Amino acid sequence: MSEKKILSLLREKGYKLTPQRKAIMKTIFLSPHHLSPADIYRKVSKIYRGIGLVTVYRTLEILVKLGLVCEVHTEKGTRRYILRESKKHHHHLICTECGRVVYFLNCNLENLASRLSRETKFEIKSHSLEFFGRCSECQKRLTKTLK
Repeated sequence: MSEKKILSLLREKGYKLTPQRKAIMKTIFLSPHHLSPADIYRKVSKIYRGIGLVTVYRTLEILVKLGLVCEVHTEKGTRRYILRESKKHHHHLICTECGRVVYFLNCNLENLASRLSRETKFEIKSHSLEFFGRCSECQKRLTKTLK
């Protein structure tokens, strides 16, 4: 999705397009990596010195709610964000060494979700699945350093 389409969708949903919000969006849009709220704040505050971290969090909350940004939970309990590549339901493989995130589809958890819902009388609305480990590049690097 292009930056213009994202800004148009925000406008369409009734959200104000403040210069700070645009800067936050642009920072996420231009980054090839997952960014923490602090990363985003550091980059945007260089342009808008008066921006608060709360503005970054509120904007991220809106972007996640609208499905424009993907939120990834790291092994250390922090959250990182990147522009959503696909509207399809997906999950993540997260490298604990370099932070690389790989998306995958088709988790086939529908049967498990149905069983859990029946057994617990819990109405399941959604789910998230993330695996942590080492990507192939970090495995190669580790193997080389051990030799």
